Amino acid sequence: MTEIKVVPPFIKLEQFLKLADVADTGGMAKLMISDGIVEVNGEVCLMRGKKLYDGDKVSVNFEEGTEEYMCRITE
Repeated sequence: MTEIKVVPPFIKLEQFLKLADVADTGGMAKLMISDGIVEVNGEVCLMRGKKLYDGDKVSVNFEEGTEEYMCRITE
Protein backbone atom coordinates (compact mmCIF):
# COMPACT_ATOMS: atom_id res chain seq x y z
CA MET A 1 0.00 0.00 0.00
CA THR A 2 1.37 3.39 -1.01
CA GLU A 3 0.98 6.32 1.37
CA ILE A 4 0.07 9.65 -0.24
CA LYS A 5 0.75 12.68 1.93
CA VAL A 6 -1.67 15.60 1.66
CA VAL A 7 -2.14 18.99 3.31
CA PRO A 8 -4.76 19.22 6.10
CA PRO A 9 -7.61 18.95 6.74
CA PHE A 10 -8.77 16.81 3.77
CA ILE A 11 -8.50 16.18 0.02
CA LYS A 12 -11.25 15.34 -2.46
CA LEU A 13 -11.19 11.90 -4.04
CA GLU A 14 -10.80 13.25 -7.59
CA GLN A 15 -7.78 15.34 -6.53
CA PHE A 16 -6.31 12.42 -4.60
CA LEU A 17 -6.37 10.18 -7.68
CA LYS A 18 -4.44 12.81 -9.63
CA LEU A 19 -1.94 13.39 -6.80
CA ALA A 20 -1.32 9.65 -6.53
CA ASP A 21 -0.66 9.51 -10.32
CA VAL A 22 -3.53 7.07 -10.79
CA ALA A 23 -5.32 9.50 -13.12
CA ASP A 24 -3.57 11.91 -15.48
CA THR A 25 -6.48 14.37 -15.60
CA GLY A 26 -9.59 15.27 -13.68
CA GLY A 27 -11.68 13.88 -16.53
CA MET A 28 -9.93 10.53 -16.25
CA ALA A 29 -10.49 10.49 -12.48
CA LYS A 30 -14.17 11.32 -13.04
CA LEU A 31 -14.55 8.38 -15.44
CA MET A 32 -12.79 5.98 -13.07
CA ILE A 33 -15.08 7.01 -10.22
CA SER A 34 -18.28 6.86 -12.32
CA ASP A 35 -17.25 3.42 -13.68
CA GLY A 36 -17.26 2.13 -10.09
CA ILE A 37 -13.65 0.93 -10.01
CA VAL A 38 -12.69 3.15 -7.04
CA GLU A 39 -13.30 2.10 -3.45
CA VAL A 40 -12.90 4.17 -0.30
CA ASN A 41 -12.46 2.18 2.90
CA GLY A 42 -13.70 -0.98 1.19
CA GLU A 43 -16.87 0.48 -0.38
CA VAL A 44 -17.39 1.56 -3.99
CA CYS A 45 -17.50 5.36 -4.10
CA LEU A 46 -19.28 7.21 -6.90
CA MET A 47 -18.74 10.71 -5.45
CA ARG A 48 -15.89 12.72 -7.02
CA GLY A 49 -16.05 15.23 -4.20
CA LYS A 50 -15.82 12.62 -1.43
CA LYS A 51 -13.59 14.10 1.29
CA LEU A 52 -10.67 11.90 2.33
CA TYR A 53 -9.14 12.26 5.76
CA ASP A 54 -6.06 10.82 7.45
CA GLY A 55 -6.08 7.03 7.35
CA ASP A 56 -8.66 6.64 4.59
CA LYS A 57 -7.82 3.80 2.19
CA VAL A 58 -8.42 4.11 -1.55
CA SER A 59 -8.40 1.06 -3.83
CA VAL A 60 -8.52 1.21 -7.62
CA ASN A 61 -9.60 -2.03 -9.29
CA PHE A 62 -7.91 -2.24 -12.68
CA GLU A 63 -8.22 -5.27 -14.98
CA GLU A 64 -4.55 -6.05 -14.24
CA GLY A 65 -5.09 -5.93 -10.49
CA THR A 66 -5.86 -3.66 -7.57
CA GLU A 67 -3.74 -0.72 -6.46
CA GLU A 68 -4.11 0.47 -2.87
CA TYR A 69 -3.30 3.86 -1.38
CA MET A 70 -3.58 5.40 2.08
CA CYS A 71 -4.30 9.07 2.67
CA ARG A 72 -1.85 10.62 5.14
CA ILE A 73 -2.36 14.19 6.35
CA THR A 74 0.86 16.17 6.91
CA GLU A 75 1.19 19.21 9.13
